[in-house]
Amino acid sequence: MVSWQAHSDNQERSTVRARTGMALLVQKFGGTSVGSVERLQVVARRIAASREEGHDLVIVVSAMGHTTDELTGLARAITTTPPQREMDMLLATGEQVSIALLAMALQAIGVPAVSMTGAQVGIVTESSYGRARILEVRTDRIERLLEEGQVVVVAGFQGTSSGSAGTPEITTLGRGGSDTSAVALAAALSASVCEIYTDVPGVLTTDPRKVADAQLMEQVSCDEMLELASLGASVLHPRAVEIARNYGVPLVVRSSWSEAPGTLLTSGPPRPIGSGGLELGRPVDGADLEEHQAVLALTRVPDRPGVAALLFEALSAAGLNVDLIVQSTHDGTTNDIAFTVAADQLEASLAVCRNLLGDLQADDTALSSEPGLAKLSISGAGIMGRPGIAARLFDTLARYGINLRMIATSEVKVSCLVDGSQGHRALRAAAEVFELQEHQLRHNPLPCKINDPAVRGVALDRDQAQVAVRQVPDRPGTAAAVCRSLADAGISLDTIVQSERTRGEGPSRSRDMSFTLRREDLARARQALQPLLLQWPAASFEQGSAIARVSAVGAGMPCTPGTAGRMFRALAAAGINIEMIATSEIRTSCVVAEEDGVKALQAVHACFALGGEAHHQAEGSEAATSHDAALPAGA
Repeated sequence: MVSWQAHSDNQERSTVRARTGMALLVQKFGGTSVGSVERLQVVARRIAASREEGHDLVIVVSAMGHTTDELTGLARAITTTPPQREMDMLLATGEQVSIALLAMALQAIGVPAVSMTGAQVGIVTESSYGRARILEVRTDRIERLLEEGQVVVVAGFQGTSSGSAGTPEITTLGRGGSDTSAVALAAALSASVCEIYTDVPGVLTTDPRKVADAQLMEQVSCDEMLELASLGASVLHPRAVEIARNYGVPLVVRSSWSEAPGTLLTSGPPRPIGSGGLELGRPVDGADLEEHQAVLALTRVPDRPGVAALLFEALSAAGLNVDLIVQSTHDGTTNDIAFTVAADQLEASLAVCRNLLGDLQADDTALSSEPGLAKLSISGAGIMGRPGIAARLFDTLARYGINLRMIATSEVKVSCLVDGSQGHRALRAAAEVFELQEHQLRHNPLPCKINDPAVRGVALDRDQAQVAVRQVPDRPGTAAAVCRSLADAGISLDTIVQSERTRGEGPSRSRDMSFTLRREDLARARQALQPLLLQWPAASFEQGSAIARVSAVGAGMPCTPGTAGRMFRALAAAGINIEMIATSEIRTSCVVAEEDGVKALQAVHACFALGGEAHHQAEGSEAATSHDAALPAGA
């Protein structure tokens, strides 16, 4: 790990730099930025200008242009199943070409520079290939070179591990690896800022290739960016954002082709790197308990566009603030919708629902409510990207005999509704299993800052599959068992929805669970759940139709009543039916038919007035299939 002494020394140097007006900058340039000799020379001049301002510089670069695709093609021409170790050996060469040429370009204009591989710069990773995580960055050598006045040019995307036999092995970090390398170096060196230079002007409100008037965000929180990144926006890889969030690294996304300031990602004050490994630190850094909650459920709601919009518009018009919303999928022509409100708003919410049911003339629709509940939430960077986190929470609550009334998940938070009398017990159980200290626990926290915008950006993800597990036992431990089986297979879930509709009574009572996952994981998920389903004779695994997921993200949602209703109305006005709904505190996601995905994205972006006069487009041609692709937000 970066030792406490080393980290302290780096912080001291950072303080000295601040007093003298200097800074240590980590700058990362993607494949498009270094895609030719001419572009390398442009980058070199930009670096020289930063150095003339008196700054120390660490430069991280990707492979040139489509080099990674070309190398992968060569491997595939030899074998369809190349060994991952040899792929790491092969792909790591792309960045070595870039760093050597950029160092030459800098030296040619009088800037002292030295190129270094991931191993030479001290990036140590797990002993795995293809998607290794960073354990530590040994900064001694790079600090010596900086003190000598060198610009240090580092190969992104790669590191070294001790290997199974204790011998050094080249490892690669996976897609977005150069972003990850850059932010990890910035954290280890206590850099003043990490600048990510790419082919777009910053983080945009959505994908400009699908929505022409997408606008640049001047600022976005790391939590919001993690949500957008996990939902399909790939201007930054989630792992890089996680590191920035965890260690308080100031992070800026800028264009390689202009001097515009780009987008600032905010992450709180700098924090030291602990002993658990730079990317293996505790994934959960807080837990909240919100008491005095109530849930309302409408079952057998007509499955047609506009019903959800009518409901949540009416609640908003009555001045009622809704928290969690879930809509699950069911056979036939009906759906179930459940949502939570503060307990003191229950009666008013019931009145709104009764009026709506009268207007719908839906005789079969049932309305139920339950007060006296509490919402337990755990938070941290990239929770859903680590399959075992939700499972650990659900396992722990099951051991304590705590049943889950509702589940809501996002990239940075997992929330579940439990009986109010068990709320404090549930919070202590979460604190115990995730080793949280007292200052990391919050009771009835304020939902957001008043000035936070309700929606910052909108994302579209068409790489998801919809799955329902029918008739699972309605008892403590069921959700844990499902999530654990999938986590053990390395499968991450999103949009977990537990149905309000039950079948049977007593010990035989059952519910349905629905969730989305990556399409490539679908077959493995079916296989992983098979042993569990054999224990539940009535249960079954059911794959849904092809879907897309459109999501609105914004830290101000909890303080802005009516946000969900506006989104649902926009989709209804576009004639788009909502198949599933899942919300967290800062995101609302709707699952729609795959063919409606782009239209849904455009409708939601427009309804929150996120467009503007400026039209942005990528200046380069980085391929989405490259390991370091940097696509516009919403891609």
